[in-house]
Amino acid sequence: AAARVVISPAAPAAPNVPADSQVPSQLMASALGAPLTNPASNLHTFVCPCDGFRGWKEIPVRGKMASRSFSDLRQYSNKGFTWEPTPILAPIQPPKPVKPSTFPAGEAPLEKLPTELLGAIIDQMVADIPPNGLQPRNVDLMALLLTSRALHSATLATLYKQVTIPHSTVFRKLLHHIKEYPALGTIVRRLDFSHFNPTGSGVTARQRAETQNLTQQTMLECLELLPNLREFLAQEHIDEELSVDVLRKLFTNPQLRALDFCAASSGTFRTSMMTFVRSPELPELMPITRLSFHECTILPSVVLETLLPRFPNLTHLDVARTRMSDKALASIPETARLTHLNLSRCQSLSGDAVVDFLTTHPSVKELLYLNLYMDAKSAELLAENHVTSLLSILPSTLKSLNLKGSAMNSTHLSLLEPLTKHVEELGLGRNLNYTSLVPLLRPPPASKPEELARWTPHALRYIDISDFGPEGIDFSALFGKATTALDDLTMPLEVIEVCQRVYDRFLDRRRTFKAAGWVVKEAGRRGWLVRDLTGVEGSDDGARSWKMGATYWGMRKVPVARAEVGGMYGLYMFKR
Repeated sequence: AAARVVISPAAPAAPNVPADSQVPSQLMASALGAPLTNPASNLHTFVCPCDGFRGWKEIPVRGKMASRSFSDLRQYSNKGFTWEPTPILAPIQPPKPVKPSTFPAGEAPLEKLPTELLGAIIDQMVADIPPNGLQPRNVDLMALLLTSRALHSATLATLYKQVTIPHSTVFRKLLHHIKEYPALGTIVRRLDFSHFNPTGSGVTARQRAETQNLTQQTMLECLELLPNLREFLAQEHIDEELSVDVLRKLFTNPQLRALDFCAASSGTFRTSMMTFVRSPELPELMPITRLSFHECTILPSVVLETLLPRFPNLTHLDVARTRMSDKALASIPETARLTHLNLSRCQSLSGDAVVDFLTTHPSVKELLYLNLYMDAKSAELLAENHVTSLLSILPSTLKSLNLKGSAMNSTHLSLLEPLTKHVEELGLGRNLNYTSLVPLLRPPPASKPEELARWTPHALRYIDISDFGPEGIDFSALFGKATTALDDLTMPLEVIEVCQRVYDRFLDRRRTFKAAGWVVKEAGRRGWLVRDLTGVEGSDDGARSWKMGATYWGMRKVPVARAEVGGMYGLYMFKR
């Protein structure tokens, strides 16, 4: 708004007030424009702002309260008062548009995350199962290495923390890198040979022998550069490289917690193991907590009898199809706290020793997984009286129980019923039939409402009835309204394992099973009837903490490391 000018009556001139004639004409022209009063008057320098002008003391000038002087108020704005000429200013440049998806180097929100959280995110990109042959591995992680400094350091930790060796060329690269940069070796926590395939690298046996990528010497050299190794996963394809020095390095490593020698059965491995257990440097105690000699058929019983007493903190033990003896079983320290125990197909064990161990030994009071499977064609581990004694003392923590091959009868069904309320995997023995199992899987027919309310549903996801031949499975009862195990009343049952002869008959009825919501499947030597849950919202993926990465049901090998199952371990766990 234009300034309102008030002209007051003339007053006597003060002695210190300059006369009009003393005011320069250029000041009058520039500051006030044309004179508004009589040129001889003393009032032309008195200005009264408009009503909207801020009070004298309310205007801060450079952090201070403005004074009453005209000059201070005039300096308040670079434009001066509204009636002064407006100075010519440079045009304001519009700000440059900034893409919302770009950040300065090192300033992206992802890079500013805590190292622990960033590492946990990058860990989700790791592929536990490597591609076949020489295809590129961990392509996404390699791209992250080149993204930024923060992501580079976090990705290095993920790449080297769990190293999988699918063929000798990868092992050669690993050894080269940790020799050139020893700090990388301190990151490694797991060395995994479970996917190792000597024929998958595209070279002949003669070429592999000439390259000398993976030998006893290079294996030992690699272990020397891994001071923080926690898990070493071997298998039959590298048992020739397990020298006595390698075994000594592994068993005496104070950091090591998990060892797996799945199916190692070469003469070199046997000689190395015998030399190690007989050496005077054998430690009295070793820190291993998870140990697997799964199907190490060539090892003498003295190896287990010597080693097992030296593992006071054992939690996982797999000695399936070994020469495990009663003496070796009894030598397990009382301080051990076994959660996983696999004694399947140990023909040197007796039923009395097994039942006595499971009844009295303090290390098995919190078992989660117990496998006592025995091939009935070759030997019998548990007779009927053993089964009776065993079923009544098993802990309530049990989630997986395999009694396949044992001698069972109808009296055992009442003992099995309490177990079905917490066991998720159940393998049944001989001399039973399908019809007798129905009361365990579904509520009694024509139950009264109060009886149905008292009935506790079972927890079974998987049952193994592969000891039942075609004569033990009544196909009419399988689809009968009151005797079927295929309807929704048997939920959460998902998998029924059958023998080869029954599986062949199921194949002929695939359409019938499909109409009932089930699918016939097989893998390796095993066949299953699987409930079709595709498209069912909230269906269970089968993952459990006690499975340590496995998602399928019917696990026959104890995992000693938490990882997705594949390679040689997947073969022995789900296909044999």
